Order: sequence, then structure tokens, then C-alpha cells
Amino acid sequence: MTSGPSTSNKFDPLVEEFLRYLANERNASPRTVKAYRQSLTAFRAENKTPWRKCTADDCRDYLFALMKRGQARSYVRLQFSALRTFYQFLAARKRLRRNPVREVQLPKLEKKLPLVLTRQQVDELLSAPTRETKSRAAPSWMPLRDVAIMELFYSSGLRLSELARLDVADVDPYTESVRVFGKGRKERVCPVGLPALEAIQKYRAAANVHAGPLFINKARKRMSARSIWLVLKRYVRHTSIPISISPHKLRHSFATHMLDRGADLRSVQALLGHASLSTTQIYTHVTVERLKKAYADAHPRA
Repeated sequence: MTSGPSTSNKFDPLVEEFLRYLANERNASPRTVKAYRQSLTAFRAENKTPWRKCTADDCRDYLFALMKRGQARSYVRLQFSALRTFYQFLAARKRLRRNPVREVQLPKLEKKLPLVLTRQQVDELLSAPTRETKSRAAPSWMPLRDVAIMELFYSSGLRLSELARLDVADVDPYTESVRVFGKGRKERVCPVGLPALEAIQKYRAAANVHAGPLFINKARKRMSARSIWLVLKRYVRHTSIPISISPHKLRHSFATHMLDRGADLRSVQALLGHASLSTTQIYTHVTVERLKKAYADAHPRA
């Protein structure tokens, strides 16, 4: 693995060993490995102390420098997440006795509730491909593909990267489920609703897709995550939805609507592939806020 950009332009064997560990033993994605490399390089640009001699004060100085520059709290925590994991790796390999990052108190994240679509807005979005004027340059099966993509997003709450990696063999119409490889290549099986299964079947029959990547482009190659995002973005223009839409907002909507209709939190956690229940709990706050608004709008003594 080649080293990334650095102010010293020197090969850092400890960082390179750590990045190999992330990729090979933790099954981290190339994007994650790149982000960790950038975080460690940024720290090294501020602090020239050898890794084994870094102290908690060195880490606090870096924290104060980031905050002074007005960096978002989420960015600061991501930077220190990389540092913490790196030092945990060094400690596990018995290269140092203490993790200096553990002694640093990080700023708390501002709690922001995720934006979700109403069920009516979801219906409007999912029907948008049938209202769009077909392009003569595009194959006739592409609107059917686009419907299948959006139906599957909302039906199973998949991440964008998970949907882009799907193969035909991952969708089982008999068990009405889809096999998904999530973060860290962890496998899970998610149920799929009949509207999504029917949309996938219509698209596959029209596009003659029987094996390999599930969602293909005009060149009959696997669609990239960016291409799938652009499909969703294009159809939003054919709706009256006033907010910007991303694949992740469909995931948020999936989870919130499940809880609205009585699903338990543990089940939603499993469906979303969250490692921690606390990550899923944000959707209970969304549901509570929606109930409070409904109460305020409808109750005579609210």
C-alpha cells in the first residue's frame, strides 16, 4: 500500500501497518482506510512528536487547534476516532502502555433529528418514474430499473453502498428476502416487500438481467453508488417534495415508519444492520416528536 500525502513525505511504518490491519483484518472499506490515513496525516502535520511519545497534552493541543479553526464537532470526533483506533492497535501490539487519546474529553455532538418523508411523499417519489418523459437515448427498461431501486431502498432500509453491491443471486423471491453485506462485510438477511419484489422482477425481465450485478447501467455494467444517487436526485424534481432527498433519507423514513406502525426497536436495529442499539434509538425521538406535533395540532387543550 502506498503512503498518502504527508507534510514530511516520509513513509510511516506504524501508520502503514495499521492501515493494512484495517483493510485485511477489520475488512474496512477503501473509503474508510483513506479517511483514517487522512486523519492520521492531519494529526502528524500539527504534531511532530513520535507516536510512542505522544501524550494526552499533545492530543488536547490538537483538539484545541481544530476547535479554534471552527471545525464541526462531528469532524473533530471523526479525527479522534481514527487516533483512538490507531492507539488501540498500537497498545494491542504491545508497542505502548497507554492510549493518550483516552484521557481527552471530546465535545459532545449536537443532537439533530434526521429528516424523514411522510408516507404520502414516499408514494409520490416512488411513482415519479412513471410520470417522467422517456428519453429516446435511454433503453426502455431504465424507468423499470429506477422504480426497482427506489422500491428496494424504502422496502428494506438498505445503505447506498449495500444496494450498489447487490447481485441477482442476493435477492430471493421465494423467501421474500435479500442478502446484504454491510459495514465490515457483516452479512444480514432483510425482508423485502411484494411491491419491491414485483418491481425487481419486471425490471429484470425487461432488461434481460439473469446473473451478476442486480442493477446495471446502459453499458450493462454494475451501477456505481454515485449513479444510483443521481437516479434518485433526478426523480425528486418530478415531485412536490420540498426537501432534498438522499438514499439515506429513504433509510431514515423506512426506520421511522416501521416504528410508527409498532415495530420494536431491536427488530429495526437488526434490519438496519446497526451494531449498537443507541444508533437506532434516534428514530424513537423522531417518532415521539411526530406524535407530539400531531397532539399539538389536534388536541383542543394541547
